[in-house]
Amino acid sequence: MTMANDFMLLSRMEAARRQTRVHLDLVDRQNEGRAERSTVTARVKGRPFGRGGPAWTPGDERLFREHLERLAFARRIEIEALSRKLARQDRAIAALRSRLRIETICAA
Repeated sequence: MTMANDFMLLSRMEAARRQTRVHLDLVDRQNEGRAERSTVTARVKGRPFGRGGPAWTPGDERLFREHLERLAFARRIEIEALSRKLARQDRAIAALRSRLRIETICAA
């Protein structure tokens, strides 16, 4: 392979990794949204009007976490597959960067 092909390959690999990360983040956001909607629906009660008190109680938070765990468990196969794919992509990118002698830039 020529250097240009190697850099194109690296670029495609990084794009695929970003796409996998976006998909995993999407699954997390979907689970959080569903858990929040379930919590709000289940804990319907009179809310204080104005700034008098917090709208989200510790009981609401506990119920939200329970819903979130249940949803994550239901989609665990998809989440685990995406996580494994992400790890494989990270290893492949690191190996190619090492072969090309490219320093990894830490992104915050």
